[in-house]
Amino acid sequence: QVQLVESGGGLVQPGGSLRLSCAASGITFKIYDMAWYRQAPGKQREFVATIFGGGSTNYVDSVKGRFTISRDNAKNTVYLQMNSLKPEDTAVYYCNARYHGVLDYWGQGTQVTVSS
Repeated sequence: QVQLVESGGGLVQPGGSLRLSCAASGITFKIYDMAWYRQAPGKQREFVATIFGGGSTNYVDSVKGRFTISRDNAKNTVYLQMNSLKPEDTAVYYCNARYHGVLDYWGQGTQVTVSS
């Protein structure tokens, strides 16, 4: 059974930082491309960042320079370090695991709220 379990969300003031974690089980983690998506209230889910099995990364323009995605294959975990957070980063953040566009798994999401 595949499980993706996110953690690390919460309430933070503008300009603050959070680190999200996503622990995976039931998959051969190192061969999967891992990604973070987010969904704000009333909006569609959007791509945030991805890290491929080989380690290369890609980000949506709005988070470049502020967010960093990384992975620890020994721990089957992907991270999203979020710095200089803005109110518009408020959303539920979802972890995604994808293999060759054929296998596709999602976590349950973790809430991030940026507010003073």
